[in-house]
Amino acid sequence: MSTQSIKLEIYVNYPGTCEEAFRFYEQHLGGKIIMTMKHGDQPGGTAQGNWKDKVLHSRLQIGGTALLGADIPNAEPMRSAYLTLQLETVEETERIYAWLAAGGEIFMKMEETFYAERFAMLRDRFGTSWMLIGGSKAG
Repeated sequence: MSTQSIKLEIYVNYPGTCEEAFRFYEQHLGGKIIMTMKHGDQPGGTAQGNWKDKVLHSRLQIGGTALLGADIPNAEPMRSAYLTLQLETVEETERIYAWLAAGGEIFMKMEETFYAERFAMLRDRFGTSWMLIGGSKAG
């Protein structure tokens, strides 16, 4: 198998907030929602109650990476995995940190490190864990 045929993408499950999360990321991270299918759109109409309007599958393009997501019952916040944003400037990093941190949980507050002007780890209000690296000092 050729490694050129492999494409790594990230899939995140939400407990009913996928659409809200993806719209938030689209607005604040400059992404673009490419497609969204609701549970009620699937053949056979098997979705029950309020799940008909929840996301069965969605694709959000952020830079050169696709973030895929869905709503599933009993989804839990991300643990031990982080979506990592490499940002060019301190100002951009601080702006995005403020948006993602609002209503979320800070694991490592934003600060300067030996490898970056700004670094932080947090979980946003949707349960997605983020690592921000801004103004890299490497190379």
